[in-house]
Amino acid sequence: MDLYPLYNSVRIALISTVIIFFAGTAAAYYISRLPRAVKGFLDVILTIPLVLPPTVIGYLLLRGLGPHRLFGEFFMNTFDIRLTMTWWSTVIATSVVSFPLMYRSCRGAFESFDTNIADAARTLGHGGTFIFWRLMLPVCRSGIIAGMVLSFARALGEYGATSMVSGYIPGETATVSTTVYQLWRTENDELAMKWVLINLLISFTVLFFMNMLENRRRKI
Repeated sequence: MDLYPLYNSVRIALISTVIIFFAGTAAAYYISRLPRAVKGFLDVILTIPLVLPPTVIGYLLLRGLGPHRLFGEFFMNTFDIRLTMTWWSTVIATSVVSFPLMYRSCRGAFESFDTNIADAARTLGHGGTFIFWRLMLPVCRSGIIAGMVLSFARALGEYGATSMVSGYIPGETATVSTTVYQLWRTENDELAMKWVLINLLISFTVLFFMNMLENRRRKI
């Protein structure tokens, strides 16, 4: 049994989670401080991938990242880097699909942060950097960690957008999700079921961790 799809899926999910952590946390922090009208507009824009079908997201990404499209052609001609049909193109797709989960979790955590704590820190002479790193992040860590776990799980199980952007190439772009589909398509049900069970085990572990985190947060 070739374990490359599992390795590739975990690698992609971890990298995209790191990207989403910084992008989602930064976006949530700055947008939560904006006026309500502006915040509402940007919130809709950044949350759209959460409600769009993954295949639509994959199609839109292909429109921009394809070798004969704006960004794809630029990277190909300038850096000789192909942005589609590679394992790292899957990182782009999973990051876009999973970003809203991290963003929404962080924004909710930041908006529930007691601003009196920040005001007290300012009266003691502390700036915004200190307040963010030493006060907001520790207080909001449960929401941030929950967003990271959900984003990781979403990236690990993503199929629609990744199948369009990176396809299925054994040993290169194959993930657990695309491998299950490919095995089903070729009527290899026995091996497909093994991958399904592996995916179920991973999903159960992630949800179990999420429940433990939620119970701990309620006790606090």
